[in-house]
Amino acid sequence: MMKRVVHKNLVLLIVAVAQFMVVLDTSIVNVALPSIYKDLNFTSASSLQWVVTAYTIAVGGFLLLGGRAADLYGRRKVFMSAVAAFAIASLACGLSQNSTMIQVLRAVQGLAAAFMSPAALSIVLTTFKEGKERAKALSVWGAVAAGGAAVGVLLGGVLTEYLNWRWNFFVNVPVAMAVIAAAYLYVPESKADLDHNKLDLPGAALVTSGLMLLVYAFTKAPVLGWTAGETVLLIGGAIILLALFIFNESRSKHALMPLSIFKIPGVAGANLTQLPITASLFSMFFFVTLYLQNVLHFSPIQSGLSFLPVPFTIGFMSFAMQHVIGKIGYKKPIIVGPLLLAAGLFLLAHLPVQGHYLTDVLPGLILMAAGLGMTFICITIAATTGVPHRESGLASGLLNTSQQVGGSLGLAILSGVSASGTLAYLSSHAADAKQPLVQAAAQVQGYHNALYVGMCFALLASISAALLIHEKRGAPVDLAAVNAAA
Repeated sequence: MMKRVVHKNLVLLIVAVAQFMVVLDTSIVNVALPSIYKDLNFTSASSLQWVVTAYTIAVGGFLLLGGRAADLYGRRKVFMSAVAAFAIASLACGLSQNSTMIQVLRAVQGLAAAFMSPAALSIVLTTFKEGKERAKALSVWGAVAAGGAAVGVLLGGVLTEYLNWRWNFFVNVPVAMAVIAAAYLYVPESKADLDHNKLDLPGAALVTSGLMLLVYAFTKAPVLGWTAGETVLLIGGAIILLALFIFNESRSKHALMPLSIFKIPGVAGANLTQLPITASLFSMFFFVTLYLQNVLHFSPIQSGLSFLPVPFTIGFMSFAMQHVIGKIGYKKPIIVGPLLLAAGLFLLAHLPVQGHYLTDVLPGLILMAAGLGMTFICITIAATTGVPHRESGLASGLLNTSQQVGGSLGLAILSGVSASGTLAYLSSHAADAKQPLVQAAAQVQGYHNALYVGMCFALLASISAALLIHEKRGAPVDLAAVNAAA
């Protein structure tokens, strides 16, 4: 039987579509949240937040496990299984009958995404050679990953307005079926070149529980109070679990996350820089969506269309960067990109109560999108350059963990900042607190406060890139030395 010859770009297309679904489902429900709130009888905005947070917590908690499983048991096998589970969970989410049901099922959907996403990126890393070929592929990957959030808001608006919110989940099912069929036919199987297939279950349990508890703690802290005893216990427990995970990895013969990976230049710095970038990104989509619908009274589809310039700008910048990186390297764009992101957030932090989209919203969105398009591909290259094929799933899982945990923590923190700003404004205008204009102004004040903090996250990312990412251009990484040192 003749071996099927598959073009690499076809493999990239297949896994990119799957990654698009993962990112899409982080943002697609944002526009539908008001409809979900009414239809499933939610009792408070804080409980509604868990429709988003349950998904991101599960993704962030299980990504390292998903990435290592792909290395050990076969990247295509794990990828296809995870896509199938994602489709089933999406269908179940769309059929939800109450608030608890959709929250639980969103967590299951996130669990599937945690295995799907690192397997997909690992397939890209093992398919394309390091250097110009991989940079070109990752420019496509970066555009898909960054643009998925913006397209999610647009698609969510169209589906919510013309069908209903349930189709935000149903739409994943036919796409997932097509991806599974295409992966079976065209994506070759690959595994890590290791002498074992043992998964570090104690390490997996520690890091998963630690990350999930950390995100949960930051989600509850704005409600409980940052210095409340329960908050301190939750954060302390998370730190202890993660410290035990690091201790376990330093002693485990078959570690889930071999600490030697951080000796590869760029890996640690890129992941630490990714955390505040996605924290600021999530804040923009979440609060600008609320501003458009709750303050400017845009319909769901108008709100979605408002974000249309974002994926186009991200796509243009991502493709442009593949030509720039060869001339100036990847570190400088990672420093400059978050500064553009911060500038966009600064503009958005001045949104007026009676604002206009073209003058008050669009300039900030374009600046942010330019910064994201410049940054995402470069961070992916920094986090994966020099990583051996046998650890590509691990590197992918690390990068995706940084994205999801950063986004989850950012959304939790900034939601609390926004709520506090709104309450403070209403307290200072108690006599007129029930007036619609005062209530709108209170909401906008909360958004302003949150977007300012998001701007600080972006500035922190730029500083992190300048200090922590060390690029040795023209000097290939000595992988043998790295692994011997471990």
